[in-house]
Amino acid sequence: MPSKVIISCAITGSIHTPSMSEYLPVTPEQIARGAIEAAEAGAAILHLHARDPETGAPTPDPNVFMRFLPVIKQNVDAVVNITTGGGLTMTLDERLAAPLAAKPEMCSLNMGSMNFNISPAGGRVKNWKFDWEKPYLDATDNFIFRNTFRDVAGIVERLGKAHGTRFEYECYDTGHLYNLAYCLDQKIVEPPLFVQTIFGILGGIGADPRNLMFMKETADRLFGNDYHWSVLAAGRHQMAFTTMAGILGGNVRVGLEDSLYIGRGQLAKSNAEQVAKIRRILEELSLEIATPTEARAMLKLKGGDRVGF
Repeated sequence: MPSKVIISCAITGSIHTPSMSEYLPVTPEQIARGAIEAAEAGAAILHLHARDPETGAPTPDPNVFMRFLPVIKQNVDAVVNITTGGGLTMTLDERLAAPLAAKPEMCSLNMGSMNFNISPAGGRVKNWKFDWEKPYLDATDNFIFRNTFRDVAGIVERLGKAHGTRFEYECYDTGHLYNLAYCLDQKIVEPPLFVQTIFGILGGIGADPRNLMFMKETADRLFGNDYHWSVLAAGRHQMAFTTMAGILGGNVRVGLEDSLYIGRGQLAKSNAEQVAKIRRILEELSLEIATPTEARAMLKLKGGDRVGF
């Protein structure tokens, strides 16, 4: 078991829409504030998407990212982790525009193409703030999120080998672990791997405790000592699954990208609220929380002084 637990926080994402919660960060100022507060609460890694400041729609625009990335860096020492998943309607080049401009220490990297159906997410919304929201969600029952082996290798080449960026390997199903193992065998990627196993997205593996155990057992078998395991779960499963991960020696991810709630029927008012809750749970279990410096050492990151913002 690792001596300390890395807490990641995913600040806004591209799944939830502004009508679902008034607390979802949308503007660059809100994203920066949410990230800074999450870091101050104990998050060592900040996973970041951008949104159109006017409508809250996901955007790949590097100029929007650059309105909050320097602010975060100037205020906290947390590792900045920029999405390469972007938003569900973006091309691969759009998804990579901001990471290539920012050259961050870490980026997310999805380890396989998949059905990615978030159409049920708007089921409780009665009044939509923006015209784009409902059609965006509804269209995902006919959507395939593309991440081919060639796509993955290209992202690693353009970001990892060119700029020293390392990756949060997002695995939404067991097959994604085998895809990553293939990439490791082919020397496309190199250890230590930061493997984020994801539960509860329709199209990926379900949020069942037995699935969590099976994903960990599979990752242990495939990667041995060459990886650090982390867990996130969508919606109401967030805290239960991250607690299980901590007990089993893993790292955890929370944040408003993954769940809008802090408890049953209670919206989280900030990302920091979720970070503080999982930190409290883990510390009550006698687990220690990793600092950004310790996370960098564990994951062999290049350091915040070698980024492009």
